[in-house]
Amino acid sequence: MSEKNHLYLVDGSSYIFRAYHRLPPLTNPRGVPVGAVYGYTTMLWKLAKDLHAADGPTHLAVILDHSSQSFRNEIYDQYKANRPDPPADLVPQFPLIRDATRAFSLPCIEMEGFEADDLIASYTEAAVREGWDVTIVSSDKDLMQLVREGNGAPEVDMLDTMKNVRLGLDAVQEKFGVGPELVGDVLALMGDSVDNVPGVRGVGPKTATKLIVEYGDLEAALAGAATMKPSKLRDNLIEHAEMARLSRILVDLKRDCPLPEPMEGFRLDAIPPEPLKLFLDEHGFRSLSAKLDTGTTPGGPPTLPRATDAGAATAAPSTPTLPPMPPIDRSLYETVTTIEALDRWIDAARAAHVVAVDTETASLDSVTGTLVGVSLSTGLGKACYIPLGHGGTDMFAEKPEQVPVADALGRLHSLFTDEAVLKVGHNLKYDIGVLAQHGVRIAPYDDTLVMSFALDAGKHGHGLDELAKLHLDHTCLTFKEMCGTGKSQISFAEVQLARATEYAAEDAEVAWRLWKLLKLRLPLEGGTRVYEMVDRPLVATVEAMERAGIMVDRDYLARLSGEFANAMLRTEGEIHALAGQPFVIGSPKQLGEILFDKLGLKGGRKGKSGDWSTDQNELERLERDGVPIARKVLEWRQLAKLKSTYTDALQQQINAKTGRVHTSYSLVGAQTGRLSSTDPNLQNIPIRTEVGRQIRDAFIAAPDHVLMAADYSQIELRLAAHMADVPELKQAFAQGQDIHAATAIELFGEVNRDTRAKAKTINFAILYGISRWGLAGRLEITPDEAQALISRYFERFPGISDYIQATLEGAREHGYTETLFGRKTWFPRIKAANQNERQGSERAAINAPIQGTSADLIKRAMARMPGALADAGLSDVTMLLQVHDELVFEAPEAKAEAAGAVIRRVMMGAAEPILKLSVPIDVEIGVGKSWGDAH
Repeated sequence: MSEKNHLYLVDGSSYIFRAYHRLPPLTNPRGVPVGAVYGYTTMLWKLAKDLHAADGPTHLAVILDHSSQSFRNEIYDQYKANRPDPPADLVPQFPLIRDATRAFSLPCIEMEGFEADDLIASYTEAAVREGWDVTIVSSDKDLMQLVREGNGAPEVDMLDTMKNVRLGLDAVQEKFGVGPELVGDVLALMGDSVDNVPGVRGVGPKTATKLIVEYGDLEAALAGAATMKPSKLRDNLIEHAEMARLSRILVDLKRDCPLPEPMEGFRLDAIPPEPLKLFLDEHGFRSLSAKLDTGTTPGGPPTLPRATDAGAATAAPSTPTLPPMPPIDRSLYETVTTIEALDRWIDAARAAHVVAVDTETASLDSVTGTLVGVSLSTGLGKACYIPLGHGGTDMFAEKPEQVPVADALGRLHSLFTDEAVLKVGHNLKYDIGVLAQHGVRIAPYDDTLVMSFALDAGKHGHGLDELAKLHLDHTCLTFKEMCGTGKSQISFAEVQLARATEYAAEDAEVAWRLWKLLKLRLPLEGGTRVYEMVDRPLVATVEAMERAGIMVDRDYLARLSGEFANAMLRTEGEIHALAGQPFVIGSPKQLGEILFDKLGLKGGRKGKSGDWSTDQNELERLERDGVPIARKVLEWRQLAKLKSTYTDALQQQINAKTGRVHTSYSLVGAQTGRLSSTDPNLQNIPIRTEVGRQIRDAFIAAPDHVLMAADYSQIELRLAAHMADVPELKQAFAQGQDIHAATAIELFGEVNRDTRAKAKTINFAILYGISRWGLAGRLEITPDEAQALISRYFERFPGISDYIQATLEGAREHGYTETLFGRKTWFPRIKAANQNERQGSERAAINAPIQGTSADLIKRAMARMPGALADAGLSDVTMLLQVHDELVFEAPEAKAEAAGAVIRRVMMGAAEPILKLSVPIDVEIGVGKSWGDAH
């Protein structure tokens, strides 16, 4: 232990709610809920051991809120008035959590009339006066007012155990833009909706910081409002000045509370096992008790319990599992056909604070699909289906009794926007889109599809049926079982209500059960950060983009289709002439016979069917060997693909209702985290070719609007320079050099058109783990020459070589790679005996952290973009598309310049405050009447 006293003050109240949401419902042998108690105990178990083993902590106390009321309520009766009552099953656990703290022989401090934050502040000041260092175990922004730097004097910092990071002056400055002494002034201006601190209307965190930095403190900012230029901000500062002063009092920490217990009693010693064992045994925490029986002192979080008879807990496998759940019983589901029944279900959802939601429609189009019904689930065996549009398609067909659509949606909108009720869904993006047609929003929400992806990308699929079988050992009813197939297929609106209820309510209950498991796994397996900070916020953002759609020029597409058809005919004639006979170019079998049997070309390979391979790689090999017919077939194939996939298909995909094309984005379509799109697939439009530009010209802006294309410049190379810590590349980016020219100088000693082109190819190919043969094919050189270039590249940039080696070693050891934001990509075949499988996994593993970080970066920018544009008065600027590293917006012509500034700022700052990159991020923005013009 250090000679200097070091006091740790644990914000126990934050631990309680983290523990409650972290674990599924558990009961002790007496039937009392103890899920939060168990989670709290494991968290305290780990913390106590870690701090006792660390160099420095000498004293520790857990600080708790005595109640929801404090002296602040006497000052402002609406303080924390918006907070919902704690869940019913959490209330009886509050005293048990205090018992758990005392069972660890740790002080448990609380005081009536004061909040935990006030006691933490008062103990902090008392400790500093005694010359002690203080660490506050919390991530609460209000407590950042207490941070101070030592420089010989006592130091106060914070420990965020969720992220396992220390928060000092730099963290305060990064979050608030000011020092700790001015944090309260910033908080007073911005207010706090959670605690119902009013602040100044219209002032957010950034504006609050700007005002305090500019004027010096709160009073100076309020006084300076009178001299500001006329604006809404000026008016709000003047009008709400007293509310700001009131807020300053509310956010100020009381630092002179009477101290309930002396600090000397907080000394951190070894934890006596006897009282802790009594507590653990009393509540059935057998896996923890067993650790004490074997002499194991409190350490890193033990395995989760699996509830057994009488609700006791026993040891579980290392993978978290839910308590035993009864099999899904579809006979328990209710068909809701009256307002009274619907109100009863809505009341049950509000009491549960969590409800799973699913929608049924007459088609797969979320933009225009007709809503047929909504299902809800509030727990095991508790699910219902609310039919809204059932009945035959014939207007004279008899309709079953149903709740009127307007009445049902009005009530559901109130529930779905209730901040105190978490909405859970699987692929909730679709349901958000369907309900948006009727003006119904959903917030807050969790999406089990995205949660599964954040945990298990690369391991398996993430569809509801697959996850139900994998995690719940349950086989769901299928759509085919409901509606049939082929000519006999019916609309879901025609399915009998009893059968529809089984299918729809089952989906909701399965989503609820999956949420219980996946929510539990996220913090334990390191998935919370990427889920909460990257993926979950994107669900609603992407849905809004899909719903917005983009205009296309139908007449232009028709002309382009004709031009492509004529070009295909000309190319077909040339191919037939080179072959010496006509044949079906689109037939791989016939093409193979022409190339390798009739023309006798060498090096061909046959597949299992015995036919010659004529895939892209084979044709490109022949093209490099100087075979004219191969080049022409490649041209023909590209024209055929562009015609069928875009110029023909886009005309059919124009939505009759909106007049726009609405692509569908998959949040889980690419293993590395990139978005993928279908109907149409916008990711496959050629980027640099003339025909690719022609396709982009078809995407146009609405009248009096322009399209804006904002593109991250060389983002993967910049991230590689940061992640691999390559000084030469970082310096080149910092100086704004042409990175490919800089690489050409390093590799070839000179820059010209040829060496720069080669350097560009090498820069990107290396990051994708390319082999000597792959690079040889790209550069049209021998494999030995390619290997020499790769070796020279690693000599000049050893950081890249070290990064690749470390990434591969980590992937082999752990089975996954991670992005800078913590996204895991799993590679189950990284140790496969099959060489092709193993090497394919290795190549993917090399690039996954870089490409995944790039994907995370643009996702964070996308999620922040609508709010940033709205804050700048640019709500009529709409984000439409995301393609690789590019975002496409539609903006009124007069607002394009202002929008560009906001877009660039958001994209360039997307990594912060989580990450501070060591290379500058550059964003290029083009503007035009069409997407092609914007390039």
